[in-house]
Amino acid sequence: MDDEPLSAEESLNLIAQQNRRTRRELGGGPARMLAAWALAWIVGWGFTYVTTLPGAGVPGWVSGGIVVPLLFLGAVAYTTYTSIRSGRGIRGPSRTVGAMYGYGWALGSIGLMVVDIRITQFQALSTDQVSLLWTGTWLLLTGVMYLAGGMVWQDKLMYGLGAWMIVSAALSVLVGYPANFLVLTVCGGGGFLLGAIVYFVREKTGR
Repeated sequence: MDDEPLSAEESLNLIAQQNRRTRRELGGGPARMLAAWALAWIVGWGFTYVTTLPGAGVPGWVSGGIVVPLLFLGAVAYTTYTSIRSGRGIRGPSRTVGAMYGYGWALGSIGLMVVDIRITQFQALSTDQVSLLWTGTWLLLTGVMYLAGGMVWQDKLMYGLGAWMIVSAALSVLVGYPANFLVLTVCGGGGFLLGAIVYFVREKTGR
């Protein structure tokens, strides 16, 4: 009969489809947010790597103190705006989970910043080692949060992106300074860009 109740799996699939449709209609979705972060990582860390090359003629503080912070602040602002805008059409548990996930990012970022700053203040690490500490731990946090998001929303692509970021974090430390910035550019930024493309195709095809 047509009035038979939906199974648990069918209900979850229906909710997921409705959420995706709402985000597309409101201009949200992961594709645009990942594209913003891809731009920030590729341009920011790519420029930072270039400044470490012999004869670059650009002081390191220009990238670390101006270019990277501005790009990342822009990505954060755009992500926040897009999340709020897309969340307006979503109610109930999905909205609560999304808010908790966002708070998790904020708490994790603040906690990691305190840890890294405190370790840096001990002055037991060289400048190169401090660079590895900051870039490696932040890339690791990014990977863990994407793993968590993939588990919460049952999104295999998001989970895979998180796993890729964790591998990239380990690789960035293993290759040392200044090649760690190249890993962040190619693996980190490239991972965001690939994820953005796949999500964009999904949005267009309605999957």
